[in-house]
Amino acid sequence: MGDFLKLVQNENMKIYRRLRTWIMFGLTALLTIMFGVLFSLEGGSTVLSAWDVISQLFFLYFLATIFSVIVASDIVAGEFTWGTIKLLLIRPWTRTKVLLSKLIAVLLFTIALTVVFMIAAMAISFLLFHKESSDIFAQGDSPLRYIMESLLYKYIDLVVITVFSFMISTVFRSGGIAIGLSMFILFTGNIFTMLFSPARYSWAKYVLFVNMDLGQYMGQGATTPAAGMSLAFSSWILAAYVLLFLVISWIVFKKRDVAA
Repeated sequence: MGDFLKLVQNENMKIYRRLRTWIMFGLTALLTIMFGVLFSLEGGSTVLSAWDVISQLFFLYFLATIFSVIVASDIVAGEFTWGTIKLLLIRPWTRTKVLLSKLIAVLLFTIALTVVFMIAAMAISFLLFHKESSDIFAQGDSPLRYIMESLLYKYIDLVVITVFSFMISTVFRSGGIAIGLSMFILFTGNIFTMLFSPARYSWAKYVLFVNMDLGQYMGQGATTPAAGMSLAFSSWILAAYVLLFLVISWIVFKKRDVAA
């Protein structure tokens, strides 16, 4: 176990030693703070509470998804690009442990980026907005509970896209392809959901795109799901896809010839 933890530590060092990683953290915090300030300057007849602003700032969370995809796309493909994969595999670690350590390092990065985003959002919101009542949340609702639930669902979506990128990086050994396909899913998922609606095609409820937005099941703003769809159903479908992506990654990485 100690050797494996050192392997995970080594992968984390590879991520955090790069300047781009700190630029990603900086941009996430800076843009979140900047938009919080813009909300305070906008004024208007509606007076927002700190919780309202945090909820509004969630549209910036897509930055965390994009940055996580970039890291996941490079963590395996980069080893092949720079030829360091040979040095990594001649050490006394199995390929399974090497791949798992990379996956854990990526997931730890996604958690760290999410924490930075939330700290920046809460800090700027409670610093500039002090109104107790909320113009968004209904009386009696818990803003904290709603925000944390919403964050959880968005994080699950982030993990699915990140693991998909991780798989593409492993299979094709190309960070560019992994980033491109992941961004395609991220930005065109809603279009495919409209084209292949479960309301029209019963098989469509098993498609990845349709189940990606777990926020559709939240509270009063929830959409009416198609027959047979629910939060539990979509969660299981996403879990199945993630497992499939990981199995494909493991099979390909185990059989990959790195002698050339």
